[in-house]
Amino acid sequence: MSKVKWGVLSTSNFAQTKVIPAMLKAEHTELVAIASRDLAKAQATADKFGLPKAYGSYEELLADPDIQVIYNPMPNHQHVPWSIKALEAGKHVLCEKPIGLSSADAQLLLDASRHYPHLKIMEAFMYRLHPQWVRAKQIVQEGGIGELRTIQSFFSYFNRDGNNIRNKSDIGGGGLMDIGCYNISFSRFIFDAEPKRVIGIVDYDPEFQTDRIASGMMDFGNGTSTFTCSTQLTSYQRANIFGTEGRVEIEIPVNAPPDKPCRIWHQRGTEIEEISFDVCDQYVIETDAISLAVLNGTPVPTPLEDAVANMKVIEAVIESGRTGGWVEL
Repeated sequence: MSKVKWGVLSTSNFAQTKVIPAMLKAEHTELVAIASRDLAKAQATADKFGLPKAYGSYEELLADPDIQVIYNPMPNHQHVPWSIKALEAGKHVLCEKPIGLSSADAQLLLDASRHYPHLKIMEAFMYRLHPQWVRAKQIVQEGGIGELRTIQSFFSYFNRDGNNIRNKSDIGGGGLMDIGCYNISFSRFIFDAEPKRVIGIVDYDPEFQTDRIASGMMDFGNGTSTFTCSTQLTSYQRANIFGTEGRVEIEIPVNAPPDKPCRIWHQRGTEIEEISFDVCDQYVIETDAISLAVLNGTPVPTPLEDAVANMKVIEAVIESGRTGGWVEL
């Protein structure tokens, strides 16, 4: 089978624990290079995963003519500038979420991408490609819960490490940027629409100045969505989709395990069906989806316009938290 050659910008822990192992299992993806500003670190990572190439600068990786796709798992403030550099180097791009530090930042990337219509670029919301979410959306679209009315979701973990990039406000840290982006994306994905207005309550860590607990409500006109995300609560995640005649509950909506089955529950009236899914790795599915788009010349699963729209909602929740009122979108 045809394979597309990939390179990874940075030796991020997330890439090493989640995405790189998945790339090595993918059918249409061939990971050939990794870059770091520290050549020794890049070489150590390349050796660890058996990669043939290691670079001591990001520029060297982008200059490699063999590499077709760049995966960008860098800190949030480096998503847009380095993704633009990758496009300018003629590379397709898979960029981690959130796509940037603001909707204006995301729009810069979208505008840049339009100069390269032959190149693929996508924000890495891998959950959308997992069979559990594909099935959940199918149930809703087919009327399996009656009329969609509201979505509730929760996502949290505990991290007060001052050296962790998620606790650095100047480079895009905080709960909304790191995990609240999922809560917002869930609702936009299932409603297949943009909220008309949002309201939020945001609590900030006095030391880090990052949001540590954020709750929000999105008004879609024909329904609502409520969520809470936190970087300083016990770890938990769940999503519930409610309609006039039933509901869908997703047990592990974001960090679906790659080594054991996942399950969701579909309730219709008084009957509850547990739906199990075969073991799969959503990062394998994600990277192969980009590779197949490159090979077949087809669109990526989620256009970059979606990333800009998601950032606008994040900003609106933050603004509402500051002003105390509804923010129109």
